Amino acid sequence: MKAPKKFKVVTLGCRTNQYESQAYADQLRAIGYSQAEEGEEAELCIVNTCTVTQSADSSSRHQIRQLARLNPEAKIVVTGCLAERAPEELVNLPGVERIVSNKEKENLIHLILPDEEIPEFAIEQFEAHTRAFVKVQDGCNSFCTYCIIPYVRGRSRSRRLDQILEEARGLIRNGYKEIVLTGINIGDFDGAPQEGEKPVRLSDLVRAVDALTGLKRLRVSSIDPDEVDEDLADAILNGKTTCHSMHIVLQSGSNVTLKRMNRKYTREIFLETVEKLKAASPHFTFTTDVIVGFPGESESDFEDTLEIMGKVHFAKVHMFPYSARKRTRAALYPNKVPPDVIQQRKQRLLRMAEQHAFALRQAYVGQRRWVLVENDKGEEGMIYGHTDNFLRVALNFEELKPNDLVEVELIANGADALLGKILT
Repeated sequence: MKAPKKFKVVTLGCRTNQYESQAYADQLRAIGYSQAEEGEEAELCIVNTCTVTQSADSSSRHQIRQLARLNPEAKIVVTGCLAERAPEELVNLPGVERIVSNKEKENLIHLILPDEEIPEFAIEQFEAHTRAFVKVQDGCNSFCTYCIIPYVRGRSRSRRLDQILEEARGLIRNGYKEIVLTGINIGDFDGAPQEGEKPVRLSDLVRAVDALTGLKRLRVSSIDPDEVDEDLADAILNGKTTCHSMHIVLQSGSNVTLKRMNRKYTREIFLETVEKLKAASPHFTFTTDVIVGFPGESESDFEDTLEIMGKVHFAKVHMFPYSARKRTRAALYPNKVPPDVIQQRKQRLLRMAEQHAFALRQAYVGQRRWVLVENDKGEEGMIYGHTDNFLRVALNFEELKPNDLVEVELIANGADALLGKILT
């Protein structure tokens, strides 16, 4: 019997890329390929690139070169946002046989294996994860001045509600307890209405997925504060499985900087959104994104960001030093912040974020919470998971396996996680 062909998929960047890469893996398995183990060579390698920062560009190129070195006979196919923005930078890298644009991304396996009967572009599992990301929307209409994504992902477009629910049911049948609804700009979700149909709001989608039998947890991924309207807040606060934690994007605490970024909200709207959710559910927690060193960012502007961090105490802050992207308006802005100042602000912000996250966790010592165990092992026999409100918890590995949902007592706080004791 002939051995199955081997494949590798390397993913950089966002959750939407992770979803798409999982769909490639599921399609390849369905036609008889198997995933190459560590140390095995593959016949087919797919690299799903990112271009949100210069660092992402560099990492994407590095991954392509590394795959070519470790898999000298492989056909390397490159897609994603760097492939869309600058295909000429990639086409002559070692081993690269094809560049597939984002417009053709969902047809990638059809394009490279035209003689095979390829199943639908959707996922049945989410390897190495105990939470499954479900892509509900792609593209963006916002055109923030620093962001290349609308140019490489295109305008906003949504999946239909019935497709999303069918995929979510399959994931639940396959044992997934937690689903994360994700997209490039999920607040634009409209359910892809046909002529004469009413749009489906994000709140409608949340309620429909929340009602699925067998689901234990539902999260909504990154969203802007002005998109958390009363109906969406109600769907999340009052759902059966909806988690009381959200990733609400800040980017800057300065109204001057937010306006120059072309963000559609103010610091006041951000704080009102947080306060509304906290007032309804005191254990509600927040994660966020912050850009440091945006052109023209003054010390006062930066202090405005730190002030909001002090008010909210985020469970986690994703910090990005400003990275100029060609074709964006901000790349042409004057008053660039010097690299040494960006580095200094970056370190200040990260230290403060760690202090706030520690203080947030400390308030939960002595409480009982449910934790979903993840594929995240640490030293000394520990494995990690998260509470429903996204507090990281370390547990004794010997007693658990990934995807267990267990009630624990939070007995101590550490540098990056609470320590939990399983309740029997």
